[in-house]
Amino acid sequence: MHFTKAAAAGLALLAGVATAHPGHDVRQEAAERREFMANAKRTSLSHCAEKLRARGIEARNIARRKAHVEALRQKRGLKRRDVGEVLAKDHNKTSLGYTPNTDAETLFAGYNSCVLSPEVTQGPYYVAGEYVRENNIEDQEGVNLVTDYQIIDVNTCDPVPNVYVETWACNSTGVYGGVIAGGNGNTADPTNINKTWLRGIQPTDEDGVARFETLFPGHYIGRTHHIHIMVHTNATLKANQTIGVDNYASHVGQAYFDQTLSNEVEKTAPYNTNTQPLTTNAQDFLLAEGASPDGVDPIMEYTLLGETVSDGIFAWLAFGIDTTVSKKISPAVFLYEEGGVANPDGGFGGPGGPGGPGGPGGPPPGWTPPAGWPTGAPVPP
Repeated sequence: MHFTKAAAAGLALLAGVATAHPGHDVRQEAAERREFMANAKRTSLSHCAEKLRARGIEARNIARRKAHVEALRQKRGLKRRDVGEVLAKDHNKTSLGYTPNTDAETLFAGYNSCVLSPEVTQGPYYVAGEYVRENNIEDQEGVNLVTDYQIIDVNTCDPVPNVYVETWACNSTGVYGGVIAGGNGNTADPTNINKTWLRGIQPTDEDGVARFETLFPGHYIGRTHHIHIMVHTNATLKANQTIGVDNYASHVGQAYFDQTLSNEVEKTAPYNTNTQPLTTNAQDFLLAEGASPDGVDPIMEYTLLGETVSDGIFAWLAFGIDTTVSKKISPAVFLYEEGGVANPDGGFGGPGGPGGPGGPGGPPPGWTPPAGWPTGAPVPP
């Protein structure tokens, strides 16, 4: 992927994020991400491929993913597709000559990967105290998504077992559960701070794998479709099936999807009722920061479970992490048994900070709002 033009185009949407999610500035997050990536020890898992293959981990990945996809199809009563039938035409499949007859060993192998940045900014609306559970859909509607995340130590090239992977995302119409804030759904509804949908935590197994049953995320202004991912390397499961609210994170990052896949999902209900402007992958500045010319690829591989996206999607991605990094988290909300409590010191990185309005890292001189720029959205300096 090449993001030189994408980075420039993405600047055109960033200031609007202050309108959609006040207090969260994507440009600050991008600047911190860029600083980390410039000093990261490793930026992909390509150096680990041979060791993982020799240890039999790649073979187990192939068998596990294939078995899970077939079980999901059987559970849903779907017609069995050829396991190699993938619609990720924009994500290396075409260039590699994949066909509808590609075998599972080819489809599910490889280490498409990215490095999760240290805990410097966790993105908007992180809630501490969420439940350890595999299925986090609850009452939400949308396209079913089963994810397979594999955590690899970038220093040793070994899988990282017995750590907790936490994910959260907005729903099909671009709203995060668990928080009350301007631009995030109905601010007149105080009950949203107690919502836990599309948030969950899972431990990794002996191969460093954590799996979730969730929904394909929607979009909101300034951001393309993405899932937030955090790794806790020193957490302990508590009796209430959480890892508590006093958390440390070793890594945080975001996973993305091919634009062709997102476009298909957006045609379905209730995604097609979302009135927020759509930001594409090519326009998303954080996606541009998350990719690099030395092999980092934060877009998930996937296969459809049936004939259309409505039948469900199985997606997978390996993450390289630095297990020596662990920092205190400052969440937006603490979730207790009695309900959610907003954190007055949540610290999203607001206006005036790096990349924020009035701060360094804004769009270049001569920038003008593109067509469709939201009325009243701030114009960066």
